[in-house]
Amino acid sequence: MAVGTGRDIMADRQTAPGAHGRARNEFGEVLGFVIRRWLRHPGSLACTLAGVAVATVADVVTPLLAGWLVDDVARAGAMTGPAAPALVAARHDVLLLLGGLGVLGLLGVAGRRMSYLGITFLTARVMRDIAQTAFARVQRFSTDWHGNTFAGSTVRRLTRGMWAVDTLGDTLTLMLLPGILVLCATTVVLALRWPLMGGLLGGSSVGLVLMSTLLTLRYVAPSARLANAWDTRMGAALADAVTCNAVVKAFGAEQREDARLSWILSRWQKRTERSWVRGTNSGNLQNLAALAMRVLLVGAVLALWWRGRAGPGDVAYVLTMVFLVQGYLRDIGQQISMVQRSVNEMEELVAIYRLPMGVADAAGASVLRVTHGVIRFDHVSFGYRAQRGPLFRDLSIDIPAGSRVALVGPSGSGKTTLVKLLQRLYDVSGGRILIDGADIATVTQSSLRSQIAIVQQEPVLFHRSLAENISYGRPDATLAEIQEAARQANAAGFIDRLPKGYATMVGERGVKLSGGERQRVAIARAFLANAPILIFDEATSSLDSESEILVQEAMERLMVGRTVLVIAHRLSTVVGLDRILVFARGELREDGSHAELIAQDGGLYRRLFELQSLDG
Repeated sequence: MAVGTGRDIMADRQTAPGAHGRARNEFGEVLGFVIRRWLRHPGSLACTLAGVAVATVADVVTPLLAGWLVDDVARAGAMTGPAAPALVAARHDVLLLLGGLGVLGLLGVAGRRMSYLGITFLTARVMRDIAQTAFARVQRFSTDWHGNTFAGSTVRRLTRGMWAVDTLGDTLTLMLLPGILVLCATTVVLALRWPLMGGLLGGSSVGLVLMSTLLTLRYVAPSARLANAWDTRMGAALADAVTCNAVVKAFGAEQREDARLSWILSRWQKRTERSWVRGTNSGNLQNLAALAMRVLLVGAVLALWWRGRAGPGDVAYVLTMVFLVQGYLRDIGQQISMVQRSVNEMEELVAIYRLPMGVADAAGASVLRVTHGVIRFDHVSFGYRAQRGPLFRDLSIDIPAGSRVALVGPSGSGKTTLVKLLQRLYDVSGGRILIDGADIATVTQSSLRSQIAIVQQEPVLFHRSLAENISYGRPDATLAEIQEAARQANAAGFIDRLPKGYATMVGERGVKLSGGERQRVAIARAFLANAPILIFDEATSSLDSESEILVQEAMERLMVGRTVLVIAHRLSTVVGLDRILVFARGELREDGSHAELIAQDGGLYRRLFELQSLDG
């Protein structure tokens, strides 16, 4: 029932009142998006347009020369005497016209080569720019956006939109633009000779183009947009299942995932087939209209010939011109469809540029340089959008430099939110967060986060070598420095046993390593980053006893000389820390050392500690 409802909503979005207006707005927005990026590369764009102009002129002039050639041949055939001066002149003109046709052919080839090379460099550069800027935006979107968006669907949007730029550029510059230029030029040339014929060609051309545009925008585009939405959903489902393959295997759920994807593919197939069928129907109608126009024009020039107002050369010119124009007109219908399809495929990419950045640097933000590591939450208020009320209200905490502070409390009490605010993954709604006296809202996010190293409960590793993962916080580190960091993190032992050592690829998200090995690699990364502020987020909660001992030893070494925040549910791991902050529902309920808090009768920390001791 829920699936059907979602499908109906998607369909309604395509057919709701005003949908055609939105389609036109999106059409113009996408074209403007591409054209603005073309203009950033004027040399390649000028080369493309110049080549198109040369090739188009050659195409337009060729029928004229062909008509004159037929006239000269016809006159020469009516002359007698091989040496007659008029016949010699006619033959001379025929040879000149033949040479002219050859020159025009060469100009056409040269012009098209120039345009192809121009659009090649232009499109490749624009695609690179789009990929770079879109990726940069996605990287900087909010944590909530990434949490609510499938990675697979995002990749699908970017790649599909990038390749649509290629199709759109080729269609507009190499196909549609020459077609329009040829139609305009031949209409003018024909009108100068026979105004009625020129009007007939111009009117029928405008009608055909208008019909093609309306069919594309009103008939083909809505179904193409819906097909693209299901294409994105298919990419998301594939990525989700592949990424979670370990869970699929653990529950023997391969057939269930096959069935789920089959359901999505069946809907994708139906939407795609409908889009393609509509495109075929649109093309057939346009071809019929082009055929009617061709018959009409040929009939008109034959009528002129019948009345003695047109000669053999005129008929030859019109026939050559009609076949030239018909080819362009036939293709114009297909090209408009291709343009619209490309626009549809780019809409989701362009939409990424409309989304606001999650957290933006302030204008004139400075670079944060931490010398001590003093942290202060100064009357901070914050709440998530999905929650009715704020989580923190007027929260104030002072953390001296070099202190080791635990954040404990029930789930949802605000521990993880506190460190996310310190990293400025979210902006506070009230108050300030200061590091060494500097408001983190006034410094660049990159400089802020470079001063904070974090070791998470489930560390995420790149599908790169161990050396690259360890040196991620300091990409210029030498191999000796990487090895020393691994040694400090108790990771050198297992790395040295691997056949490729530090060059070993760890697999997607580090799946080739055990949990303890991933955790030690993350600690080695923190060692090498050498940040003055350190965060441990449940770093040992999911480890076996042996791995936990190795990680704890590495953590103790890493804490020396740094300001440390430790998020922990297992309270036995924070007993030896300098200070423990106990949270409940966003409020700081208790603050003190383990000895001080355990001595408080009825205290929250004491109750949690006793419960865990009983469980143990």
